[in-house]
Amino acid sequence: MSDTDCLPTIDQALEQDGYARLAGADLLRQLDIGAADWAPFARSWDDLGPDLFMADGGRYRRRRHATFRCAAGQFSRQPHQPHYQSRDYNPLNGDVQRWFDPVEDATIALPATQALLAFCAGHFDPASSGDWHVEMHQFRIEAKPGELGRPTPEGMHRDGVDRVFVMLVERRNVREGVTRIGAADGTPMGEFTLAQPGDAMLIDDHRIFHGVTEIHAVDPAQPAWRDALVITFQSSPARGGGIAQR
Repeated sequence: MSDTDCLPTIDQALEQDGYARLAGADLLRQLDIGAADWAPFARSWDDLGPDLFMADGGRYRRRRHATFRCAAGQFSRQPHQPHYQSRDYNPLNGDVQRWFDPVEDATIALPATQALLAFCAGHFDPASSGDWHVEMHQFRIEAKPGELGRPTPEGMHRDGVDRVFVMLVERRNVREGVTRIGAADGTPMGEFTLAQPGDAMLIDDHRIFHGVTEIHAVDPAQPAWRDALVITFQSSPARGGGIAQR
């Protein structure tokens, strides 16, 4: 599929349906992210600190966090800051300033990261006319003996931003982890599994609710995890949004 075939399809799906799905092989080919670029990008998920702010007491999540300003299509990293959501969007962990380890500068500088940030800007602000608060999250959800991995413990939700990009980086020794989407009135709109590296979706957060089911280890004696990248665009941080658990 050529760029000229792919790009209008994504934008049309966002406009018509409120979300767009992308096959990993197509996305990585479109962005010219080959194996040599993907390998160091994916390896950066092996060095995530624990999420110590889970109100359910869980220790199944690891993550890093970074914030940017995106203006005229250009990204500038902002000083490290807490991630905050109101309880309107995150009833489990809202109304708390949550500090996570920052995304490493070396990870931000990787060609794969830069290509993905540019891809998001191209679809979320195609005219390069906005001034956006952008957050990037690296998530690892682990399934351990005696503790399930819960990508979205709050269930179906909105993130309280304008646009959301979610991409699978790796599934290791896990089953389930099904993505579900629905309309604002609660009507189910479908479900699917991000199964292959690079499988992704773009979401209009004003229109679409989404969630991911628990993950379970296929072989409980072996490490099991689901790695994901999330990038959100928010036109005004004062809205009090941010992303929910992933």
